Amino acid sequence: MIDQDRFVQTRKLEWQQLDELLSREQSLHQLPAADISRAGSLYRAVCADLMRARSAGYETELVAHLDALAARAHNVFYGSRPVRLGALAGFIARRFPRTLRAHGRFFAVASALFVIPMVLALVATLVHPDFAPQILPQGVLDASANSYAEGLEGRESGTDATMAGFYVHNNVGIAFRCFATGILLGLGSVFFLVYNGIVIGTVIGWVIAQGHGHEILTFVCGHAPFELTAICIAGGAGLQMGYALVRTEGRTRLGSLRAQAPAVGTIIGGAALMLLVAAGIEAFWSPSSVEAPIKWLVAGILTVVVAAYLALAGRRGSA
Repeated sequence: MIDQDRFVQTRKLEWQQLDELLSREQSLHQLPAADISRAGSLYRAVCADLMRARSAGYETELVAHLDALAARAHNVFYGSRPVRLGALAGFIARRFPRTLRAHGRFFAVASALFVIPMVLALVATLVHPDFAPQILPQGVLDASANSYAEGLEGRESGTDATMAGFYVHNNVGIAFRCFATGILLGLGSVFFLVYNGIVIGTVIGWVIAQGHGHEILTFVCGHAPFELTAICIAGGAGLQMGYALVRTEGRTRLGSLRAQAPAVGTIIGGAALMLLVAAGIEAFWSPSSVEAPIKWLVAGILTVVVAAYLALAGRRGSA
């Protein structure tokens, strides 16, 4: 075993080189390939030096220095990149809508699987109210009707904040099931899209049949453009995932899934952001005492904004 002074004298040049590479203003991934390769080699070497120093019982200061250097290098190589506002803005303005349009057929199918059952269930409940108890327990239906019996008088701010958390949990849960069950060759997504469409249509139809249609429609009109669209987007991502497992185009199923992962991840990320917006509207705006005509005007504007955003955003400029 060599003594500490000789060990430091032999190895300190490489420690300094690694420190210099880590201290550059440019991120490591922006450096020339030769520098990145050199940094990787120096990182592995300093890890070995750290273990040797600990095993040999060298001074605490030396071990701490090597430990800190190895930790810095590890964070550069393996740490997650920070979220930048510019990158987030680019994702919202260009990447998400472009990716969704590129795979729009899955969104279209998911929308049909969700909207058509919802409309049919709503009409069936209005025409034959006995239809509703066959879908949901009577207690659930009565509770839904009673919640709109007294109109929309607004809530205290603390209650709004609490409900925002609840709506995030509830909405994300619905969208997650529509998406994640797509791993079952897309059949899970089909089921949950149809199921949630029937449940939502039945509840709305029942409340309308009980004489509270104005209240429930005024409540849902504001957040529906974001929430219902996001559910369809999430369901479409699930269908896309299932389709990748069925039509592999010569790849293994895992390879086909990996090939679709970037697009699916982008789409489900955009849906999650839309659900957050919907939850905020549902908690703070939808139950407020603002007059119904204003709410309907805002709902119309939001519907146009969502449709225009998904159809037109990102058509110009670089990705």
